[in-house]
Amino acid sequence: MKDLIDLNEPKASQTQVGGDHYKNRPIQPFQYSMKNNLDPLQHTAVKYVTRFREKNGIQDLEKAKHCIDLLIQYETTGGID
Repeated sequence: MKDLIDLNEPKASQTQVGGDHYKNRPIQPFQYSMKNNLDPLQHTAVKYVTRFREKNGIQDLEKAKHCIDLLIQYETTGGID
């Protein structure tokens, strides 16, 4: 598999597809989430809160709130259905 990696290409963690709302941050949301073993809902809430001023404003905060509401539902009922 290493033979398929082009060492002249930038690392995936150093690029961003579409926009630049994460590019200039000292730590990417995915790095924070992975180092802290966050689940997908936690990660998504962090992602939306991190980018809201540069991307979709209040809509991203609403999306983060929705993720938190889903997480509360999951933690209190044991599932999302």
